Amino acid sequence: MTDEPNPKMEKLARTKEQWARDGRALTGVSADPAKVRLPPGQRLTKDFPVLDLGVQPNLAQADWTLTVAGQVGHPLKWTWADFMAQPQVTLTNDIHCVTTWSRYDNAWSGVSMRHLLEMAKPFEKAKYVMLRGYDGYSTNLPLADIDRDDVLIAHTWQNAPLAREHGGPARLVVPHLYFWKSAKWLRHITFMEKDQPGYWEARGYHMRGDPWTEERYD
Repeated sequence: MTDEPNPKMEKLARTKEQWARDGRALTGVSADPAKVRLPPGQRLTKDFPVLDLGVQPNLAQADWTLTVAGQVGHPLKWTWADFMAQPQVTLTNDIHCVTTWSRYDNAWSGVSMRHLLEMAKPFEKAKYVMLRGYDGYSTNLPLADIDRDDVLIAHTWQNAPLAREHGGPARLVVPHLYFWKSAKWLRHITFMEKDQPGYWEARGYHMRGDPWTEERYD
């Protein structure tokens, strides 16, 4: 991503910052995911809406790398071949976007985050991660929210290579949180001792983003 002004990105940021100030879509209701499949304030869609910062990196697999650094005992740098050589998993889950759409039964294939954690060996003091994409996007997560069986770095969606507009060649998938936490075009993971806000978190959005308790905004 270049440093040149991007009018689409700037307009989107202004709009979504206003949503945060207005508390858009908040219902004031919490729900138990063990009892209800659709979180409060969400609507179901069969489409897969495309949301980004106005930049969709056109990355060939040969040009993609993922680096892992920070508070880890074993920093990583995976090429595409390295990534595909890791143990692969296929998981099916629902996704929930803070813009109020949800989509059921998404089949993803990729590398589980628990496998990456085993490889990187985070230090005990590592409590948070920052995810960065090739589009300049960033988002933060508690380490506990990626240390789960249902979180993966995906290269396949619905049995087809992950499309560019949806974050291909590889993106994070964290299905139990709002989907802005599932960084597209993933390029770097930093393990941190202290939490820091990412792109949307610095613009009024929640530091964690649990859809069942409507953690849409800060």
